[in-house]
This record gives sequence, structure tokens and C-alpha cells, in this order.
Amino acid sequence: MKSSQRGVSFLGLLIVGGLLAFTGVIGAQVFPTVVENLAVEKAVNKAKEGSTVSEVRLIFDKASQVDDIKSINGKDLEISKEGDKVVVSYGYNKEIHLAGPAFLLIKYSGRSK
Repeated sequence: MKSSQRGVSFLGLLIVGGLLAFTGVIGAQVFPTVVENLAVEKAVNKAKEGSTVSEVRLIFDKASQVDDIKSINGKDLEISKEGDKVVVSYGYNKEIHLAGPAFLLIKYSGRSK
């Protein structure tokens, strides 16, 4: 009886390893932006407690100093009222350089709850 071999070839192993390494590098660059977006969301929800536009921006700027938010500041917020509630909206882009002229563009946006 002839037995067949099973397994992954060396070339297949190199390709899978390269893809895993590439994914790991991209993930390591994306993770801090996701954490920063969570901090922005938290600061926006804290800022909606302000009653005037300048107060909302001031509360957001103070929270962004504490959480080290660099992508957005109080001037970039869109502040409106719906009924008797203050609604704070935001939107910004993050670019991650991949290689040569290739970039990964991540668009973050949200609004207060």
C-alpha cells in the first residue's frame, strides 16, 4: 500500500507566514486609532453635558487633554440641539502608510448618545 503525504509545503508555509506578519503589522498600526476613537466617543458623551457651544467645546478639549486625543479638537465638533438635548457629532480620517504610494484610510464618525 502506498501512503500519501500530508502537510504544508515550505513555500506554502512562507506565504501563510508572510500574510500573518503583514496582518499583524497592519493590526498593530490600526489598534491605537481604534483606542483613540473610543476615547473621542467617551469625551463627546461627556461634552454633551454643556449647555452652550463654547462650554461643550471646552469640556471636550479638557477631556481630550486627559485622554491624549490628537486627531480632533473642540473646533471640529458639530453641535446641535434636538428638542431639549444637546447633540455632539464628529468625524475625522486617519491614514496609515502601507508601502510606497499605498495608504489605508479609516474614516471615524459618531455622535453623542
